[in-house]
Amino acid sequence: MAALDVQVVAADHAVWSGEAKSLTGRTVEGDMGILPGHTPVLALLAEGELTIEPVDGGGPIKAHVKGGFFSVDDDKVTVVADEADIRS
Repeated sequence: MAALDVQVVAADHAVWSGEAKSLTGRTVEGDMGILPGHTPVLALLAEGELTIEPVDGGGPIKAHVKGGFFSVDDDKVTVVADEADIRS
């Protein structure tokens, strides 16, 4: 099964990293969902929720992000946020 290699970092700390089935985030142009095999993209983040569906299950991981960007290339997703915190 294909998976995304996801790295989420804030300006001052690492937030989450691992393999995911999908990632959904809010960009300045609207919500965007990423699945394995997605075309390369670079998008500016808007304040909102980032949802990660990890490969190992256990339910979605939700983080609140403010500003920054994310890039997708060859199933590698890098999220660099001005502020980001995991929400329970």
